[in-house]
Amino acid sequence: MAGPVLTASVVLAALALTLGAPRLLPRWRALRRMPGPGLLLWQAVSVAGVACALLAAPVAVSTTGLDQPLLLGLALALSALMVARLLLSGHQVGTDLRRRRQEHRELVDLVGRRLDDTSAAAGDVALPGVAVIAQGNPTAYCLPGRDRRIVLTQATLDRLGDAELRAVLAHEQGHLDARHDLLLELFTVLHEAVPRPLRVPSALAEVHLLAEALADRIAEQRTDHTDLARALVGMAPSATAEVTARIRLLARPPAPVHTRIAVTVLALAVLAVPCAVAVLALS
Repeated sequence: MAGPVLTASVVLAALALTLGAPRLLPRWRALRRMPGPGLLLWQAVSVAGVACALLAAPVAVSTTGLDQPLLLGLALALSALMVARLLLSGHQVGTDLRRRRQEHRELVDLVGRRLDDTSAAAGDVALPGVAVIAQGNPTAYCLPGRDRRIVLTQATLDRLGDAELRAVLAHEQGHLDARHDLLLELFTVLHEAVPRPLRVPSALAEVHLLAEALADRIAEQRTDHTDLARALVGMAPSATAEVTARIRLLARPPAPVHTRIAVTVLALAVLAVPCAVAVLALS
């Protein structure tokens, strides 16, 4: 009996470790200077937590058979609940996102106009359609998907110079090229799949900030970080905490290469945890 109990303890400990990490990762502010590896680590932690929950039932069945009905039932319930919540969350989040994006596209097509001479505004950046809407505060965002586009307000064009506008367009194009929408959708699905008392809103907010920081780094390679920083200040005179953090990050160099490699290796190690637990339990 000690073997099955030990196996169950290892599985549950790994599950608790990987699900508890999102409460700690938002405090690791150094990840903001390496948003690419940082997002990879976030994905690894999230996927490993789900994998541990899904492996609970197969591991329990393989090690206990029908000798421990209580343990087996608990493991089956955990895996079944995780599958059900993931499927429901994926359906709800995906359906809602696509419906709202389609409605937004139709609205932009109705009230917006095409930005003239986008090639000159973007420099060497190949842009999708850029729409301008007359109303609203200075803002810029992208609508991903099959009919993707970048949306600006007229106030943005009025407030920014050519260099700042190029930086903003490069930032939004960075989101589209890297398909950050899919990444953020994944995290939203996982966030909604977790029972409400266990959700960590600060974790989702940190992931959004890392995605913005990564798009800033992409734009920095295509334009200039000073132009992007000026654009952020110009578009948000009363800067939010996120904008302030992004401006500070632009003023600092990226994390050293060896640090980025170390975080990438850590992410891969975290992904290996569920397999290691399963192999240990079945050996």
